[in-house]
Amino acid sequence: QVQLVESGGGLVQAGGSLRLSCAASGGTSSSYTLGWFRQAAGKEREFVAANRWSRGTTYYADSVKGRFTISRDNAKNTVYLQMNSLKPEDTAVYYCAAQYEALPLRVVNRNGAYDYWGQGTQVTVSS
Repeated sequence: QVQLVESGGGLVQAGGSLRLSCAASGGTSSSYTLGWFRQAAGKEREFVAANRWSRGTTYYADSVKGRFTISRDNAKNTVYLQMNSLKPEDTAVYYCAAQYEALPLRVVNRNGAYDYWGQGTQVTVSS
């Protein structure tokens, strides 16, 4: 059983930056794809970014490419999401998720492909 705890959310003006962190416990993060999703009020949860440990690859939603960066520190069992040039439309609850990596590898951009979820952290971008 893996527990995920997000932190780093808050209120920021448009154009500003935030860094989200997600600390994993109860398992080694090096066996997992770690991802970030977000859910705005009244909308479905959507994929933001993911880091696949076995391939060393990262993936981004088109809406955040060039602005957000996902990274991980396996020694600390932590994944980060650096968010720059924030826009009001980035306002959402951001969730960290973990997907155990076993062949065949699952997709990284679907909610149902993840095994564990954090409780979420609110990010609000004011205009």
